Amino acid sequence: QVQLVESGGGLVQPGGSLRLSCTASGIIFSIYTMGWYRQAPGKQRELVARITSGGSTNYAVSVKGRFTITRDNAKNTVYLQMNSLKPMDTAVYYCNADHIMKYTYWGQGTQVTVSS
Repeated sequence: QVQLVESGGGLVQPGGSLRLSCTASGIIFSIYTMGWYRQAPGKQRELVARITSGGSTNYAVSVKGRFTITRDNAKNTVYLQMNSLKPMDTAVYYCNADHIMKYTYWGQGTQVTVSS
C-alpha cells in the first residue's frame, strides 16, 4: 500500500517561511520523481516544484528563487522550503510521486495560509 504523508503546513505571515515534508512508503522512493503541487480555492491544481530521481529540479515561475525542493532518499522524504511567502501562495499543497508517468500517487494535502 502506497502512502504519501505531508506535514509542515500552517498559518504564516507574509514574508515568512515554512518547510513542508512528505514521507513516502510502499514505493521504491529513489526511482520516483517527486513533486509538490498546490490548489487554491476556485483554481486548478498546479505544479510548484519537482525533483527527479537524479536530482534535477524545476520550478513554477511564480516560486523560482523563493522555494527550494530537496529530497533525502535515505529517509524516503521530499521537502519544500518556502521563503518570502506571499498571500498568493495560500493553497492546499499536495505531494506527488511519479514513475515514468505510469505509476502516480498523491498525498492527502496540507494547508498553507499566508496572511497577516
